[in-house]
Amino acid sequence: MNLTEYIDARRDQHLAELYELLRIPSVSAKSEHKPDIERGANWVAGNLRAAGFKHVEIVPTALHPLVYAESLEAPGKPTILFYGHYDVQPAEPLDLWTSPAFEPTVRNGNLFGRGTADDKGQVHIHLKALESLQKVNGKFPINIKVLVEGEEEVGSVSLWDFVQKNKAKLKADALVVSDTSMLGKGVPSITYGLRGLNYYQIELTGPERDLHSGVYGGAVPNPLTILTELFAKLHDKNFRVTVPGFYDSVAKVSKAECKSLNALPWKKKDFEKAVGAPGYFGEQGFTTIERLWTRPTFELNGIWGGYQGEGAKTVIPSKAFAKFSTRLVPNQDPQKIAKLVEKHIRKLLPKTVHCKFEVLSTGKPWVAPYNNPIFKKAQSALEKGFGKKAVFIREIGFGLPDENAHAPDEHIALENYFGGIKAVAHFYSDLATL
Repeated sequence: MNLTEYIDARRDQHLAELYELLRIPSVSAKSEHKPDIERGANWVAGNLRAAGFKHVEIVPTALHPLVYAESLEAPGKPTILFYGHYDVQPAEPLDLWTSPAFEPTVRNGNLFGRGTADDKGQVHIHLKALESLQKVNGKFPINIKVLVEGEEEVGSVSLWDFVQKNKAKLKADALVVSDTSMLGKGVPSITYGLRGLNYYQIELTGPERDLHSGVYGGAVPNPLTILTELFAKLHDKNFRVTVPGFYDSVAKVSKAECKSLNALPWKKKDFEKAVGAPGYFGEQGFTTIERLWTRPTFELNGIWGGYQGEGAKTVIPSKAFAKFSTRLVPNQDPQKIAKLVEKHIRKLLPKTVHCKFEVLSTGKPWVAPYNNPIFKKAQSALEKGFGKKAVFIREIGFGLPDENAHAPDEHIALENYFGGIKAVAHFYSDLATL
């Protein structure tokens, strides 16, 4: 039985195992799910052992455990480090799910459940690909290191410390990540670049307590009003970010790369359907693809303050809050951008409010030359798995943009799940020829 036949013969078994993982509510953001996080780590560790890894460890951290495994029994062959995460986003609002978030359900060729696309389904693809290689060949064709964390959805708090302390342990010829999206259904895709991220929170304080608007309105600063006015000033009429210096270090994208990106089989109607908005817009002078992948952004992610309950309560709130983010592109330094953003915000705010500004998490942008031999092997493997030539995008993943990662009714297309197992298995196998 060859590799493809072996994988096809175990479709039901693989899916049943994925159900087990999806039923674990490993929500990293909520302390009440800490036991579930530990269950998730143990499940991944057990699956790695079943896949043929002799060295598997669960690494405690200050927050949630990491799972690490390695098999270094292929001298002279490449070493690959695979990264993924077993934690998931909260499932709320629960009433917007068609079926329970942690009870996997198949509908119309899609598997629904929290973590199906982000990232349990994609992690499981790699685990089953590796297991298939070991069962068919009796060994892994290359040297494999696996790192699966439990904090990705809360900013990977412990990951950076682990990486810094274990650089030699994690050294590899290539890092493989499946936590992104395919360009579209039936379009296998390889990511060669990702935008970075700064995530912020701001707290404005006006009066020391909530005040009656009938008594004090018109004479006391309202921090919620000031906050909304602030964010209205952070883009100009062309939707460019108004922070001085924000674009100074942005790497210029070559004409050849822009031509390649804009020639991708990207359809406007599919994008509009996935977004579900009556229209879309962005920084003038750039196509939608360029805005999504090659340009930095400033987005307001959440805003709150004042009375939120039922009925009326006419108050001037003491405090107003917002969470916002900047997506960064190559050559933009997260720390430098954070300082520029804070400086500009403080300059725009009036003296009538106090401002607490926090940078909650950061991540550097990344781009790689996709003419690298490993990228070419990945392209060939994806073609074997899906029967179609893979495209290079700035966004390898087996989820789709409309699969509702982080939202109700998250799902993964079963054809991508099963095709992904074949593609990854061929990729790891083909790397042995380098």
